[in-house]
Amino acid sequence: MKDTAKHQGLRNQLVTTLEQKGITDRAVLEAIKKIPRHLFLDSSFGDHAYQDKAFPIGAGQTISQPYTVAFQSQLLEVKKDHKILEIGTGSGYQTAVLFMLGAKVYTVERQSELFKTTSNLFPKLNIRPKHVTFGDGYKGLPNFAPFDSIIVTAGAPFIPQPLMAQLKIGGRLVIPLGEDVQIMTLLIRKNETQFEKHEFGEFRFVPLLEDKN
Repeated sequence: MKDTAKHQGLRNQLVTTLEQKGITDRAVLEAIKKIPRHLFLDSSFGDHAYQDKAFPIGAGQTISQPYTVAFQSQLLEVKKDHKILEIGTGSGYQTAVLFMLGAKVYTVERQSELFKTTSNLFPKLNIRPKHVTFGDGYKGLPNFAPFDSIIVTAGAPFIPQPLMAQLKIGGRLVIPLGEDVQIMTLLIRKNETQFEKHEFGEFRFVPLLEDKN
């Protein structure tokens, strides 16, 4: 679990790349500068961890491209102590970014292999989500609702109704919508029944699957 000066140098370069691609949120960039992404990857990818690329992490899943993580995090407008629901823990890298931003993170993973690996990794890196659970992301976490914001880290064919229901009024839901290619979508809850929708171009994600595996 080493994090070296070389790794820090590569992270600084990555942050410069993200700035060039239009990421402006200083807190998000600072979080990415601090988090050892190479420790969330299989050691065979270690040398490539700070390229702006997605990589496989097992169970047919990927660790999202840093730009995508930064973009979604920026859309959430995270404030300290915000209660955030993350659907798709995956490698735990996005969870770590939210934690570094001061959020109280509740995260759900449906792949038991990833759930076990990531649950073991967090304490080693001193990352403390409020709640890590093995479950079906489509259902959210009604027992802990409502949330200040919700982030979905897999491509969804539609917006799961339970997630909309678990969002606070004024809350933000960031979800990649679509089958093969996804449109990054932001919903802002205006009141009990109304949501304001914004779209932010195409991204590629692994699909959001129902039930546990």
